[in-house]
Amino acid sequence: MAVVLMCRRLPRLSRVPAFSTTAKRKAEHGSSKKEKEKQDKPGAAKTRTESGATIQLLKPQDYRVLYNPAAYARGRAGSRQHGDRDSSQALGDTFTDPGTVRASKTIPTAPSQALSPVRNALPKPSTPLEQTMLAKEEAEKEKREVHNSKEDPRVFQKGRPEYRSLSCDSAEPAQPLPAEEGDSILQSVAGCEGSPGTLRDYFLKLSRLPAERRAALVSDPRFSALCHRAVTAIGLFSTPDLIQLLKACVPLAVPASHPLLGACEAEFCRRAWDMGLEQLLLVADCWRCLDRSVPSYLGILFSYANLHWRDLTLPQFVQLLYIVGEGRRSPADLAQKVESTILKHLDAFTLEELGAICLGLFKSLSGISEHVMRRIADRVSLQMEDMSTYALVNVLKMLRYTRMDHLPLMRELGKVIPARIPATNIQGIMHITLTYSSLHFFDEDVLAAVATSLPSKVSYCRSKDAAKFLWSFGCLDYEPPNEEFYSSLIKQLHVKLHEFHKFPEHLLTALLGLAFVKRFPEELIDFALREEFVQKTRDSKYELNKDLFTLGKSVEIECPTYRGSQLPPQLCQEFTEMVSSFAEREIYIRPEIVEATSLLESMLGGPEYVKNHMILPHTRSCDLEVRLATDGHPIPFNFKDPVAAKKLRGMGVSLTDDLMSQLLQGRAHSHSPPEVGNEARIPGQERGDAAGTPHLAGALPAGATCQAEPAPGLWQPREVRLALQVSNRNHFCYGSRRLLGLHCLKRRQLRLLGYAVVEIPFWEWFPLLKRTRSEKLSYLHYKVFCPALPTRA
Repeated sequence: MAVVLMCRRLPRLSRVPAFSTTAKRKAEHGSSKKEKEKQDKPGAAKTRTESGATIQLLKPQDYRVLYNPAAYARGRAGSRQHGDRDSSQALGDTFTDPGTVRASKTIPTAPSQALSPVRNALPKPSTPLEQTMLAKEEAEKEKREVHNSKEDPRVFQKGRPEYRSLSCDSAEPAQPLPAEEGDSILQSVAGCEGSPGTLRDYFLKLSRLPAERRAALVSDPRFSALCHRAVTAIGLFSTPDLIQLLKACVPLAVPASHPLLGACEAEFCRRAWDMGLEQLLLVADCWRCLDRSVPSYLGILFSYANLHWRDLTLPQFVQLLYIVGEGRRSPADLAQKVESTILKHLDAFTLEELGAICLGLFKSLSGISEHVMRRIADRVSLQMEDMSTYALVNVLKMLRYTRMDHLPLMRELGKVIPARIPATNIQGIMHITLTYSSLHFFDEDVLAAVATSLPSKVSYCRSKDAAKFLWSFGCLDYEPPNEEFYSSLIKQLHVKLHEFHKFPEHLLTALLGLAFVKRFPEELIDFALREEFVQKTRDSKYELNKDLFTLGKSVEIECPTYRGSQLPPQLCQEFTEMVSSFAEREIYIRPEIVEATSLLESMLGGPEYVKNHMILPHTRSCDLEVRLATDGHPIPFNFKDPVAAKKLRGMGVSLTDDLMSQLLQGRAHSHSPPEVGNEARIPGQERGDAAGTPHLAGALPAGATCQAEPAPGLWQPREVRLALQVSNRNHFCYGSRRLLGLHCLKRRQLRLLGYAVVEIPFWEWFPLLKRTRSEKLSYLHYKVFCPALPTRA
């Protein structure tokens, strides 16, 4: 008997230290379970609870997304331009010196636990890890979840009898044809006269054979001869007979590339303008069931529908949108007509039809107005309990795509969906989770239900699903109560490792989501930062540079013992120059930042005492840096005055009532976070003089300078560096003060680099923008010279 020995390598997971005693107790308490978990789940990475999160979509004007994983920008392949626009919301300044790439070695960092060293010799692309995971993937093919993509989108067709004439029924025949009669038909092909009526009848009868006999027909020479006769006589068929022939090809499972289907397509394109809309839709549905791409035919169908739009019945309209979605084509000239028709029939649609409409629009990348989407969401929120989970998920896809918040729907969803999650397939759960993260909407009950159900279904996750789960939980800064959630997904990333050569964006998205919650699986990071993988990301149809930059620099700061692959210095230089260029044009000039910078300069004694820049350019949001001596006096350091001070004075930003209304409230229907407490009171005294430059305690007179500029990047003895964070509502979960993951990561890394993070939150600062100068100066004075700062630093 042959014996095979298999060696399995377990993934290594790096975690930065927790800052709470709770996490320590969990780590100690869980040590007794470690051996059992390793036996039950070989390959499952050890995880611990911490927090971190990040971003995605929401309202285009008053709740914009500052950061998206590049692969999900508009969610489609051709979205590089859109990804650039989203990433532009927060790009910036940088470490431009290649010698500072390993900055974490020269700047104090917190000690790191569980950072196992990476092997000295970096693995080649084909490692035992990859080979083992590929073998696992092959072994698990038979275990994958059954998901009939042809049937699920067509559930809406069962709601009205009118769909029978518009769609192809692929169900098993009610009266199967005996196998002997099928053989008799095939035997008679050679001697038949080949008339269109006879050929049609042969195909219809053969389509009623038992499934196992139909599967063998395609390779039968007699069936090939029958198809050849049909192709020869294709022009002689009447249109109804030709449609019947095409319908028979569906249960016969004729391959999409078969010559018979090619001949049918050409003939239908020739006859299309002489057919009725009902016939055209039926033929289009047959092509969908046969999985044949027919762009020319669909183009004719859409043009015909455009000319006869007034004649469309409600079922025909829904079926047309279904075909639009399955064809992944968005006819631009139909957009306005689609919206008006949706509004016209909104109350008459069944809930399943609403789901089909949203799915068709989502698949075809057809944008609709916020007004129409809000009307759809209004109805769904009132009848959600009566809606199938499949249809509901389709509505959520479109809600996410339009980047629209709808509080009643999201609240009702939080009541209805947790109980349904255990019975929902993995792709449905992924879309539900991604909707919450995309809209920055935090609902612990929903996330906990997802985390509980996922480990038992994780083997059904595609690489894309695993990446989006990790991104979503990291985005919302949520640590689930069960450790299995993260360990099972990290294990699945190893299983799907071979897929990331084709889909590099998914690996980057997954690793960023893990980084937001302080998890750094070393072998996966090493794989993602190798030269060959980096090149794949740069050749991708998505703009992945910003994601790669964030991952590489985060590992550098948070994992000082990591010895795996890293981004080359010249690549970091390229990324930081791109970030800096954009920041100078767009980020530093935001009115709330301009005002804070100007007031700080006046308060501290000049532009050399404050610097508006990005301390961590890979986090793509700006900081107002101030340095204090331990006696409380500000230290001048910004002598080179990069761009900020010169440009800020002349921007001419006027704080008008309209601008303040947008900053404070967003649109009329948006919901503001709850009122802030008194955790940061402004001192009662008002200071000021005619010149508008108060002389505050701890500040130097205007114009005072230091004799020598401190060397850049070096920490001066007994120096406190402040990183003031002028935040806005896009940095937080919807309607709350819960920071999103990227901003949690940024603050964590600033502290690791020795900065004291000072929050200037929007719920405190934005209302002050319309108050007196002295009130604003008093508030900033309190923030900068708070007595607790030296000890916090």
